Amino acid sequence: MSSSLLTNSAAMTALQTLRNVSSSLQTTENRISTGQRVATASDNAAYWSIATSMRADNAALSAVSDSLGLSAATVDTEYTALTAVVGDSTGGLTKLQALLVEAKTAGIDRTKIQADITQIQQQMKGTASAATFNGVNWLSTTATTPATFDLVSSFSRVGGTPTIGSITLTIANYSLYTSTQGGILDKVSGTASVDTIDISTLTDSAADQTTLSGYIAQVTTAINSVASAAAGLGAVKNRIATNTDFVKTLMDSVTRGVGQLVDADMNAESTRLQALQTQQQLGVQALSIANQNSQSILSLFK
Repeated sequence: MSSSLLTNSAAMTALQTLRNVSSSLQTTENRISTGQRVATASDNAAYWSIATSMRADNAALSAVSDSLGLSAATVDTEYTALTAVVGDSTGGLTKLQALLVEAKTAGIDRTKIQADITQIQQQMKGTASAATFNGVNWLSTTATTPATFDLVSSFSRVGGTPTIGSITLTIANYSLYTSTQGGILDKVSGTASVDTIDISTLTDSAADQTTLSGYIAQVTTAINSVASAAAGLGAVKNRIATNTDFVKTLMDSVTRGVGQLVDADMNAESTRLQALQTQQQLGVQALSIANQNSQSILSLFK
């Protein structure tokens, strides 16, 4: 076997092997430090692209989750106010109905009963006005209040086309008071609305008794309407709660999916690191031995 002073094949081979080992070692160290086997597009363009899109979807789902939280708080505020307006034996429409039935009693002092009725009317109006969350009020509306509200409920993407799901609410179904007096409690039926009922001047006459019966029927209708509105918002509350749980579960699923695509197996990387470090040490020794060949050539000329 000939020996060449200018071309050291053994050293070239050892150097090439050492270069490859060093490159693999750098890749493994990057995976260990980042925790990812696909950290950039150059690592795996297809997986990196998919992971990037899925992360963007997860960010959108996070926004949906935040929106659902805001929607839940808004709906809960309106629902609480509606149930307070329906009331019980101590207040609200239920108490108002009981007072009107009591007013049917012959010889009763209807002026005193009207004092209670007035307080209930003011209390219900105040409750509706206070049912505001983040500037939104569906119970006491103005001319600038939108006819419908869309509550963002979901996000999905098929191919490159995103779809935003929403829950649409018609505000007229929940309005108790409006700027045009078209709400459940301020809409005039007959001679008065629930908000303007006044029995202080009524007597025991047949005509006034008929008027009282009409007021009672009007309040009963209002109770049914407000209760129906509250039931509708209760259903929306349940839907929002279900969507919130689903979105959070979906976000976890997407995160796991991204992890399966790009996360490094730290057990495997740890084993690979030790093997490459050993190969690097051996490669350095092999290169050192190959470089000694030139010294052996020198001994031939002594």
